[in-house]
Amino acid sequence: MSAGRSARAGWREWGGLALLALPTMLLGLDVTALYLVVPSLTTELNPTATETLWIMDAYGFFIAGFLITMGTLGDRIGRRRLLMIGVAAFGAASVFAAFAPSTLWLIVARALLGVAGATMMPSTLSLISTMFTDARQRALAIGVWATMFALGMAVGPVVGGVLVAHLWWGAVFLIAVPVAALVLAGAPVLLPEFRTPAGRLDLLSVGLSLAAMLPIIYAIKHAAAHGIDIQASVAALLGGSSAVAFVRRQLRLTQPLLDMKLFTHRTFSAALTVLLIGLVGFGGVMLLVTQYLQLVADLSPTTAGLWMGPPASAMLIGAIGAPLVAGRVSPGVVMSATLALSVSGYALLAVAETDSTLSVVGGFTFVYLGLGVIAALGTDIVVGTAPSERSGSAAALSETVQELGIAAGVAILGSLTTAIYRNKIEAPSGLSPFAAEAYGDSLSGASSVAAQLPASALESARAAFTGGLNTAAVVAGIAVAAAAMVCFTTLRHIRPLGEANAEVADSLVSREAQ
Repeated sequence: MSAGRSARAGWREWGGLALLALPTMLLGLDVTALYLVVPSLTTELNPTATETLWIMDAYGFFIAGFLITMGTLGDRIGRRRLLMIGVAAFGAASVFAAFAPSTLWLIVARALLGVAGATMMPSTLSLISTMFTDARQRALAIGVWATMFALGMAVGPVVGGVLVAHLWWGAVFLIAVPVAALVLAGAPVLLPEFRTPAGRLDLLSVGLSLAAMLPIIYAIKHAAAHGIDIQASVAALLGGSSAVAFVRRQLRLTQPLLDMKLFTHRTFSAALTVLLIGLVGFGGVMLLVTQYLQLVADLSPTTAGLWMGPPASAMLIGAIGAPLVAGRVSPGVVMSATLALSVSGYALLAVAETDSTLSVVGGFTFVYLGLGVIAALGTDIVVGTAPSERSGSAAALSETVQELGIAAGVAILGSLTTAIYRNKIEAPSGLSPFAAEAYGDSLSGASSVAAQLPASALESARAAFTGGLNTAAVVAGIAVAAAAMVCFTTLRHIRPLGEANAEVADSLVSREAQ
C-alpha cells in the first residue's frame, strides 16, 4: 500500500479538516486551561497539594487509559459515530465540571472528561488518515491537526486567565458547549464514516488494558508524591503483570485490540519514545512555569496569560513550519536539532531565581518550540508508518503516549517540586495550625494564607518553590537531551515527508506478508 499513489483530497475533505480542528483544539485547551486557574480554584475549593495534582492530571490519565480501547472501538462501530458520541459526552461532562461544588466532584468531572476525550482523540486523527490518502496531503493535514492541538494547549492558559479574571474558575469548561454543538451539526455533512470489517471487541483485552494502564499510572503518581512504598510497589506489580497478560493475549488473537506488530517497526517505536519523553518534560514544566508567573512573580491571571504569548507563538511556528522544512530535510534531523535547541530552554529554567520572569518565559519559549515540532512530525511518522486500516490503532497509540507523557510530567515533576519545597520550608512560629499546615504544604497553600505571614516567610516560600523548579528543569532537560539523541540515531534515515511515509507503510505490509 502506498499512500503516495492515492487520490488527492477535495473541498469536502479540507472542510472536514476544519471541522475536526474544533474538537482537537478543545482537547488541547482542556489540558492546560486550568494552569492559570489553579490559584483561584484553590482559594474557593481549598484542595490539598495532592488533590490539586489529581484535578490537573485525572483528565490526562483517564484519556491515556481509554485511548487504545476507543481507537479500536472506533474502527468497529465507525470513527465518525464514535467522534459524535464523544463530543456529546464531553459537552455534558464540561457542564458538570463547571459547576462542581467540591474538590471531589471536580476530580470526578475531570475523570469523565478524560473518558469522553478518549473517544474523540483517535477519531479525529484516524479520520484524517481516511480523508487524506495522498502522502503529502496527509502530512500537511496532520501538521494542521498538531497545530490546532498545540494552539489549544498554547491558548489554554490565556483563556483560563481571562475567564477567571472576569467570571469564575468554572467558566473555562463551558467553552466546550458551543464547540460540541457545531461538531454535532457539521459531522454528518463533512466527515465520512469508516469502519473495518472486524469481529467483536474483545472485552477481556479491554479489561486487561485498563488493569495495566491505571495501576501503573497510580504507581508513578504515588511514588512521585510519597516515595516508593508498599502501595506503589503493589500497583506497579499489578499493572506490570496485567500488561504482560495483555500483550500475550494480543499476540494470540486474530483480531487484537492492539496490533503488537506495529512495534516491530523501529521507526514507529522510536517516534513514540520521542513523543513520550518530550511530553513528560513539557507537561511538568508548564505547570510549574504558570505557577511561577502567578505565585512567584505575583502576576494577575490575565497578565500571566499574556506572558505566555511568546511561548505560544514559538509552538505555532514549530508545528506549522516543521512539516514544511521536513519536506526537504529528514524529519528525524529536524526533530533532533529542535529538541537540542529546546534543552537550552531547560537550562535557563534551571538557573532562574525569584526575580527571573524574563528568563523563565524565554526558557519556556524554547521548550514550546520543541513541543510544536515533535507533535507535528512525530505524529506524522507514527501514523504514516502504519497501513491505513490500522490508523485507528496507530492514532490511539500516538495520543496515548502524548497524554500519558503530559500527565506523568505533571505528576513526577510537580511532585518533585512539592517534595523539595516541603524539605526546604519551615513554618514561622505563631501561626495557627491550619495556616502552618497550608504554608508547609505548597506555595499555593502559603499564598492562600499570605495575610497571616510575615513578608520574609512568603519570600522564603517563593525561593523554595523556585528551587524545586530548578531541579525539575534539570531532570526534564536531561531527558529531552536523551530524546534528541534517539532522534538522531534512529530517525535520521527517514527521507523527507511524503517519500518516507509511503516507504515505511509498504515496508510494514511487506514484513507482515513474510
